[in-house]
Amino acid sequence: MPQKNRNSTMLLSKEEATSSRGWILLDADGKTLGRFASEITKILRGKNKVTFTSHVDSGDGVVVINASKVKVTGNKEAQKCYHRYTGYIGGRRSVPYRTMMERKPTEILRLAVKGMMPKTKLARAQMKKLRIFAQEEHNMQGQKPLKVDA
Repeated sequence: MPQKNRNSTMLLSKEEATSSRGWILLDADGKTLGRFASEITKILRGKNKVTFTSHVDSGDGVVVINASKVKVTGNKEAQKCYHRYTGYIGGRRSVPYRTMMERKPTEILRLAVKGMMPKTKLARAQMKKLRIFAQEEHNMQGQKPLKVDA
């Protein structure tokens, strides 16, 4: 009788993944933008868990506070621009980093995380579990987020 391979990989089902989800609270005060965004991406995708399965949404929700206090290194504060396209001919709009930080500090972190996520339907669903707040206070107390130092 042939032996069954005991080193086989066990894939996580959707029901098992949703039962183990929670919320994590991260503080962006003094953190570097890209390094902090990559940590958020790992948590959203579930890569920090042993039960990671690429085709299942097994990641936790993330609440970020103090997004307005995130730092960038080098000359990026003066040189970095955010581009979007209106859909019309010659409709490219550029907003410098400093202006974006004054107007929408949460959008800087959201775009950094979005750029690190895969471009799939699953990643768009995982991005919906990201909540970013510019200041210390947030309205996610009902989810009982676990405070973690990243």
